[in-house]
Amino acid sequence: MNSAMDEINLLRQAQRQHHHHLMVRGMGEEIDLEIGPGDDPSFSGADLVAVASGHHDTIVPADDHKSLLIPCSQPGAVDGHVQPPPPQPQLAQGEEHEGMLQLPSAHTKKKKKVVKKWREEWADTYKWAYVAVHDNTTRIFCSVCKEYGRKHRRNPYGNEGSRNMQMSALEEHNNSLLHKEALRLQMASKDKLQPPEIERPVYVKALSKTAASILESVLRRDPHEAEFIQSIQEVVHSLEPVLVKNTQYVQILERLLEPERCFIFRVPWIDDRGEAHVNRGFRVQFSQALGPCRGGLRFHPSMSLSVAKFLAFEHTLKNALSLYKLGGAAGGSDFDPKGKSDNEIMRFCQSFMDELYRYLGPDQDFPAEDIGVGPREMGYLFGQYRRLSGHFQGNFTGPKIFWSGSSFRTEATGYGLVFFARVLLAEMNKELKGLRCVISGSGKIAMHVLEKLLPCGAIPVTVSDSKGYLLDEDGFDYMKYSLLRDIKAQQKSLKEYLKSYPHAKYIDDAKPWSEQCDLAFPCASHNEIDQGEAVAIINSGCRVLIECSNMPCTVQAVDILRKSKVLVAPAKATAAGGIALGELELNPEFNLMQLSVEDFENKIQDAIKKTYERSIKAAQDYGIMKENPESLVHGANICAFLNIAQAMTDQGCV
Repeated sequence: MNSAMDEINLLRQAQRQHHHHLMVRGMGEEIDLEIGPGDDPSFSGADLVAVASGHHDTIVPADDHKSLLIPCSQPGAVDGHVQPPPPQPQLAQGEEHEGMLQLPSAHTKKKKKVVKKWREEWADTYKWAYVAVHDNTTRIFCSVCKEYGRKHRRNPYGNEGSRNMQMSALEEHNNSLLHKEALRLQMASKDKLQPPEIERPVYVKALSKTAASILESVLRRDPHEAEFIQSIQEVVHSLEPVLVKNTQYVQILERLLEPERCFIFRVPWIDDRGEAHVNRGFRVQFSQALGPCRGGLRFHPSMSLSVAKFLAFEHTLKNALSLYKLGGAAGGSDFDPKGKSDNEIMRFCQSFMDELYRYLGPDQDFPAEDIGVGPREMGYLFGQYRRLSGHFQGNFTGPKIFWSGSSFRTEATGYGLVFFARVLLAEMNKELKGLRCVISGSGKIAMHVLEKLLPCGAIPVTVSDSKGYLLDEDGFDYMKYSLLRDIKAQQKSLKEYLKSYPHAKYIDDAKPWSEQCDLAFPCASHNEIDQGEAVAIINSGCRVLIECSNMPCTVQAVDILRKSKVLVAPAKATAAGGIALGELELNPEFNLMQLSVEDFENKIQDAIKKTYERSIKAAQDYGIMKENPESLVHGANICAFLNIAQAMTDQGCV
């Protein structure tokens, strides 16, 4: 008994000295227990002895259990050499040392390995499982993970297949996170969202077969471009009598509705903290049938290819309606200049022009201002263009007379809107004096509309921003207008106005269309007037709406205003003031620097009056009477299209 205890103590001491490791290795249905040497080089020279059981009075048959063999440094070892063990006493057959496990004899039966095979009934439980041969081995694969799953080392079913032919392994994979993730991706691919249906106004249902087929072809080609589709609907509706009377224009219109060129490019830039950002740039050159393209650049988060195409299409018709024929274009970026420093805006503009400059030129395309692009941005853009092109060309329209444009550039569009309203009222034997006007927006155009309404005797009562609108029941005067300009120049909220005029009100998260008015001037952005706001405009007593921004009304709002006999002046015609001055800037024989205020206003009023007369005449030529509240809308679209169609016919199918 003492000798057995001595051996156990020696075993424990050897383990502490040599740090031998116990390793378990699974092999199919069998389990082998091995003792590895770890980092001990003396392991190979150690003998293997049996380990005593914890219970000395229990003898465990060696045939029923695996043997555990542990190296042991035997007594008498000198300099790492093991001395021959002392002779052991001979035991009788069947006799064993007390408390010792015996080494398995050579005649001990080995347990056979059980090879699992695929069972066809498993496929009924696990629909995703199937068997295939890979590397000359039969393996189980998962059809879901194979197609939709991530390539992960813990998911062999989706990669090289699993050789584990056990139902428990299939169940484990069925409940794994990787398999569930693949199932979600599979469901998402089956339930892909269909393209949003473009809402159509009621009048689309009354289109002729030819006009309806043109619109349907555009809907099939560009189902996601809601703004572009919306702008096309109005034009196709207006041109229906033209297409019925002149069938040769059908193919012309089909070609016109596809832009000549669309550019989409990356705009990387670095902020003041040294961090890199990237935005997307757009430029759509819609038509050059009448001349080089001209159109605005817009920097706003809502900018997209659909918005760029819609704006370019609108500019094409605007320019075709004017006296000086030009093509139409538009573009910009989803970059938001709000909250950016001058250096950040300069770096962005330079990066934007690095790609765009190759598509610009005095005989090709020249940009103008739009939302988010003012004198500062145009200056940065022109400077980079001049640097890259290597020459100074006045093909950028803007207010800086020392490099391009005129000193009246920003006033032209806003003043022209008021002049157009005055022409409309004169046809109704009315005038602006004493009329209550509601204005949305507080940008350049809105502020110049407000400025020009004051000398006409009108009473503007509202302006707005992205947070709400400001209402002054007494109306704005020159002092209040000057205060508003200072507030906007400092990029402050319109609520600052209340500090000087506490009787005024600022209504949060609302638009001004429910206020009582005689005229409405939507100057903010496209689709700012929806169905409910159109009803509010009608209930407010408004009977004339001057479109200042491009397409300010949704299709539902247009239908409601049309049925309520509200006279709508389309932006294609009302923007004639800005279009006329922009085209005069391009005439090298016309010296804008010496243009007086009186001459400037006379030029704008003359362009407005001629645009109005051409629109009314075009409508009457196709049976739309002047008393019709839609006569201006239809007439402007018809007149612009006929000018473009004639040029496209003369130039052939290009």
